[in-house]
Amino acid sequence: MLLRPALLLSLLLPLAALAAPPAPPVPATATDAQEPAPAPPRVRLETTMGEIVLELDAAAAPRTVENFLAYAREGHYNGTVFHRVVPGLLVQGGGFTPDLQPKPSRAPIPNEAGNGLSNRRGTIAAARDRGVSESATTQFFINLADNPAFDPRPGDSPYASGYAVFGRVVLGMDVLERIAAVPTAGQGPFAAWVPTTPVLIERVQLLDPGTP
Repeated sequence: MLLRPALLLSLLLPLAALAAPPAPPVPATATDAQEPAPAPPRVRLETTMGEIVLELDAAAAPRTVENFLAYAREGHYNGTVFHRVVPGLLVQGGGFTPDLQPKPSRAPIPNEAGNGLSNRRGTIAAARDRGVSESATTQFFINLADNPAFDPRPGDSPYASGYAVFGRVVLGMDVLERIAAVPTAGQGPFAAWVPTTPVLIERVQLLDPGTP
């Protein structure tokens, strides 16, 4: 017996409903979208031997990065020298004028060593008094080699508390190697490792976030 058209249609409708594709997902609203992480701050050191660009890690070392940026914003580093240059080890600066007079500084900051960043070649770390863990102020050094001895070690001694890494060089390692090749000697309050031809940091400039 032939089925009537109305009855046939009623039998096919459930099958058609099962075969229908699922509804497309509802697009996420602006409030649902995750905010992109801010670009890490970058600074350019204009020196008498070329430019060095640093990328700072504010997530790993927030106090150290803010301390460095605060000094940079107020022009503290402009006109200072790299006063300690040890080939194959480090280049240090940020605290002395060309005649090796110390520049004034604010109170020291907490030591953020042990933040997961290691003193590897091309990283920048906060310099401090070897015998006082939380004594970093204006000075910094850039590692010319992997220096794991500068990382924290077991023990309560300030000599084992390490030096806080807070960024890395993204441009200018060749400039640092040229600085490391400058002859050094004892001068002023330092027994050794002072460049006989001063290497000046002429200007430190904060770059726009995300600058290539």
